[in-house]
Amino acid sequence: MMRQAGRYLPEYRRVREQAGSFMKLCSTPELACEVTLQPLARFRLDAAILFSDILTVPDAMGLGLEFVDGEGPRFRNPVRSAADVHRLSVPDPDSDLRYVMETVRLIQQNLNAGVPLIGFSGSPWTLATYMVEGGGGQDFRKIKGLMYEQPAVLHELLEKLADAVALYLNAQIAAGVDVVMVFDTWGGILPAAHYEEFSLAYAKRVLDSLNRRQADKIIPTIFFTKGGGQWLDAMAETGFDALGLDWTMSVGEARRRAGHKVALQGNLDPMALYAPIDTIRTEVKRILEQFGHGDGHVFNLGHGILPDVDPEHAKAMIEAVYEFSPAFHGR
Repeated sequence: MMRQAGRYLPEYRRVREQAGSFMKLCSTPELACEVTLQPLARFRLDAAILFSDILTVPDAMGLGLEFVDGEGPRFRNPVRSAADVHRLSVPDPDSDLRYVMETVRLIQQNLNAGVPLIGFSGSPWTLATYMVEGGGGQDFRKIKGLMYEQPAVLHELLEKLADAVALYLNAQIAAGVDVVMVFDTWGGILPAAHYEEFSLAYAKRVLDSLNRRQADKIIPTIFFTKGGGQWLDAMAETGFDALGLDWTMSVGEARRRAGHKVALQGNLDPMALYAPIDTIRTEVKRILEQFGHGDGHVFNLGHGILPDVDPEHAKAMIEAVYEFSPAFHGR
C-alpha cells in the first residue's frame, strides 16, 4: 500500500511521538526500521516499503526542510531563480543521506527472508515542484511560471535532480533494496504538451542511470504518475518494468493498452477504505475482474492510505486480495 507504514497505525503514532518530529523519525535508522516493519507484523503483506520521504533529496541539497503541523512540508530556502539553481549541488547519498542507507541495511537485517524491500524516490519533476513552490502547491503557479518564463532554468534544475535521484536510488540498491519506485506525484498537473518534456524524459534519464544488474538479480523498477493515465503508452515505452495507476483509470483498459509491455500496480481508490467491509471486498474483486486472468498485476491503492482509515478496513482489503486473486492469478 502506498504509505504502507504511516499515520493510520496506532503503533506508528507512538513511535512518531517518541521521535518528536517527522524528520527525526526519518533520519533515525532504528526508528525508521521499526515503522517500516510494523505493517508486516500486523498484515499479510508481500513486501516491505522503506520508511522515508521523497523530500530527503532536496533537504540534502540545502533547502531546509521542515514539516509544519496542518500545512505539510515547507522549505526555508526555496528555488526561485537561475542563481538559486546554479548554487545547488548534487548530494552524495553515502554521506549526505547516510541515514537512509543505514536504515535500508538495518531493515534487511531484521526482515524475514524472502520478503522484498522496496526503495523509492520522488521523480525529478515532482521534487522540482516542491522546491520551487516552497512546499506543497495548490495552483502551482510558481513552478509553471518558471516552466513558461524560463524553461532553460527549469531544465537545468531537472538535470541536477535526475542526477541526484539516480545516485540516491543506486545507493539504495547498493545498500540492499530489492525494488525501486519513482513517484511522480505531480506529473498530472502538467499540460499534455509538456508532460513528456518536463517529467517523463527526466524519469527515463533516472532509469537509464540505474545499476539494475546486481550479482544475483536484476532490480525491478516501478514508475507512478498520479493523474498520468493519458500518457500510459508513452510511460510504457520508457523501460520501467511496472507502472503504477491511480484510481481514475480502469486497470483493464491499462492492461489492454500497455499490459504486454509492463506490469501494472494498483489501483483501489483510497477513499474506498472508508466504506463498509463488504463494499471494500466488492471493490477489490471488481479491480481483479477488470485486470482479468494472468500475471503482471500488483494489487495496490491508487494513492496513499489516509491517516484516519481504520486499520481493520486495510486488513479487510488485504485479506480480500488473498481470497479472490487466486482465481485470476493462479496463486
